[in-house]
Amino acid sequence: MQSNHPQLKGIDTQSAAPEIEAGKAVLIDIREKDERAREWIPGSVSIPLSEWRNADLSPYKGKRVVVHCRSGNRTMVNAALFTGAGFGEAAFLEGGIEGWRDAGMPVQRNAKAPLEIMRQVQIIAGGLALAGGLAGYLVDPAYALVAAFVGAGLLMAGTTGWCGMARLLRHMPWNRQPAA
Repeated sequence: MQSNHPQLKGIDTQSAAPEIEAGKAVLIDIREKDERAREWIPGSVSIPLSEWRNADLSPYKGKRVVVHCRSGNRTMVNAALFTGAGFGEAAFLEGGIEGWRDAGMPVQRNAKAPLEIMRQVQIIAGGLALAGGLAGYLVDPAYALVAAFVGAGLLMAGTTGWCGMARLLRHMPWNRQPAA
């Protein structure tokens, strides 16, 4: 069943797949490069949301496009970008790549690609907060400041959109892209 967003029409996987396979629609992946590196839909075009405003969209003008992210939320939140891009028709893939995969449709995976930066941030921040909280409880209450520091960093990242830990992690050797 198709759902609608005030600015962007939704299309389910069962309806989108034959259109994409037949070349009647172009599938555009708006996830960031680090997200796409681990898993992507074969034949999709990568135009990360962070690069959208400066991207060359001319090859897709006047065409039917289906835009997707991980779950569909990011696509709906940014619907105005896609409806105002000059496509013949724009729709969002309901459920994103997760819905595509859950429907049994093919995805390509690269298990050797590093985890997405934000997942790395979550793992490290969660580990530091847990360690600081436990050390504060079991060893010395001063260790609770570690958890408070991590919490303050997450609060700042959430309110400003700037995450120091993510910026640091992008420069780690395992996250560097090999030269093409």
